Amino acid sequence: MKTSTFPALRVTPALREAAERALRPNETLSNLMEASLQSFIAHRAAEDDFIACGLRSAQKAKEENRYVSVEAVFAKLEQKLAAAKRATSTPRKNKKPVASSS
Repeated sequence: MKTSTFPALRVTPALREAAERALRPNETLSNLMEASLQSFIAHRAAEDDFIACGLRSAQKAKEENRYVSVEAVFAKLEQKLAAAKRATSTPRKNKKPVASSS
């Protein structure tokens, strides 16, 4: 497949300097710009999918006249948060203690 180019990108000297400082060893500005564009495109696609999912969910709720109250959502989130806090505060069983070097 033949590659193509993007139009020249005019930026401020400060932005160019910041981009050059962000380069990894053996990375070029072109590599950085291509990776950044690919990352942005993936992010935008995920964002679009998220919005579409929310709109489908809203339409389904409207069609079925089934809604969940804010109170019910918060109650469920509070339960999940409490469970997560318990899980992280409870010492794990069968975990061998770390030997101290005294």
